Amino acid sequence: MLPSIKMTFAVALGVLLAGCSVPDGPTEIHDPYEPVNRAVHAVNKGADRIFFKPVSQVYGTVVPQPARRALSNASANLSGPRNVLNGIAQGDIDDAGHNLMRFMLNSTLGVFGLFDPAGSSFGLDSRDTGFGDTLAVWGAQEGAYLELPLFGPSNERDAIGVFVDIATNPIGEVFDEGGEIAAATSLPSVLDSRFELGETVDSILYDSADSYAQLRLFYLESRRFALSGQTPAENAFDPYENLYDEVYEGLYDEF
Repeated sequence: MLPSIKMTFAVALGVLLAGCSVPDGPTEIHDPYEPVNRAVHAVNKGADRIFFKPVSQVYGTVVPQPARRALSNASANLSGPRNVLNGIAQGDIDDAGHNLMRFMLNSTLGVFGLFDPAGSSFGLDSRDTGFGDTLAVWGAQEGAYLELPLFGPSNERDAIGVFVDIATNPIGEVFDEGGEIAAATSLPSVLDSRFELGETVDSILYDSADSYAQLRLFYLESRRFALSGQTPAENAFDPYENLYDEVYEGLYDEF
């Protein structure tokens, strides 16, 4: 599928679907799919218990921290074109230019993103964004809460955003093996995040009375704070952020 057709299709899909399942009135938690979401949560929790948690512990123990950081940097760098495109779509030319410079510096001086000279030497911090943010800027409501298989907590608007980001990833157009490159760098990044956030994730998934409700609350609070431009409370964050959402992203770059 040609890049322009892919972009048009993905954007049209996002615009058409972003407003689905909006509640009749204001509500803190809109979760009409809770039975299905809880079933998916059980699968995700099982995947973490069987694979992500034990493998991340081995990865974090065996692989030196500098090597883990370099692989995570490379994975994050592949999000640069997405950040630029969504910055433009949001009308934020400053962020788009910032992210473009960051991507170019880290892709060259940073040896394909293994290092972060843009941040450490030029003060160009990471300003991640995606099509879910773009839909929010365009006025789309968050819709119902969702828990996606392996991708973790989301909502209808952000789930569409993830799909559009995957379908329009320009890395797959620039490199013939773009999808394989993204997938190869994503898994180490996921394992590193799971290792570094191990105690926090464990406390939510295995120590809370209702891990589904706890994760849902943290996700919704942190996402709403992020979109409002505020800093969330210390205990209000998304423990799955950048954890599972990139694992399979590279597999769909040829969509």
